[in-house]
Amino acid sequence: MSLTDEKFECFKIDIQDKIAHIILNRPEKMNSLPVSFWSDLPRIINEIDYDALARVIVISSTGKHFSAGMDLSVFSNAENARNKENPQTDPGRKKGSFYKGLLKLQETFNCIDNSRIPVLMAIQGGCIGGAVDFASACDMRYCTEDAFFCIQEINIGMTADVGTFPRLPYLLPMGLVKELAFTGRRMFSKEANECGLVNNVFSNYEDMMKEVMAIAKEIAKKSPLAVWGSKEAINYTRGRTIEEGLNQIAMWQTGMYNPQVDMKEALSAQIEKKDPEFEDLYPIKKDLGLL
Repeated sequence: MSLTDEKFECFKIDIQDKIAHIILNRPEKMNSLPVSFWSDLPRIINEIDYDALARVIVISSTGKHFSAGMDLSVFSNAENARNKENPQTDPGRKKGSFYKGLLKLQETFNCIDNSRIPVLMAIQGGCIGGAVDFASACDMRYCTEDAFFCIQEINIGMTADVGTFPRLPYLLPMGLVKELAFTGRRMFSKEANECGLVNNVFSNYEDMMKEVMAIAKEIAKKSPLAVWGSKEAINYTRGRTIEEGLNQIAMWQTGMYNPQVDMKEALSAQIEKKDPEFEDLYPIKKDLGLL
């Protein structure tokens, strides 16, 4: 069964013209993120990446709000698991189990960073709590005028813990991140655009999706290997020196770059005034000899 034919609790998936469109599809639940989300998303992203099913991923949502964040069922499942434990259980072992479980949740969004292909997110209405963790992991973000972002965790007496704080300071000024984190206030679309959290703001959902898909199509025309290399180089610079970044891209170019393939095709296409035809990335499983 292909990925687009599978039934997921949270998602609809469409793959056309080398663009994979992942749609959050629980509008009646404000697209909150239930237990299944945390295992299904990395599986979907990784399958698209590993099997080279697309060159770009677009993530969007349905209904009034992009997502209300982590579903209460995730918290209740964790609490029920703790309640079933023997009260004589060593507290250190219980805490260790919680720690490993939280790392597993964090892996959900790491798959976006680790993907070879760009991930674009289109946001309408509320992007709340865990959805901010989700958005901060994406390569680009776009939103409608009615969109807002809220680090909701502080409002329910906890600290955001699945990706917001390691990533958001690379997208926003540190003082602003702390203000949002400590107050739990809403950042609306105008402010999000002015400070660079989103690339652009649109008056309505339809205009946003039209433009985001146009950007995705433009990316899909480029060399997939060059796009992958660019994503690797940009992400690598986080927390590193300029010298380390330069060394990384030099190593990448030495190992991956072949001017007789993609550059030759790009230049020939420019001369002939046509779109270049680049080879797709290779499936990772085949490279490892697993298929």
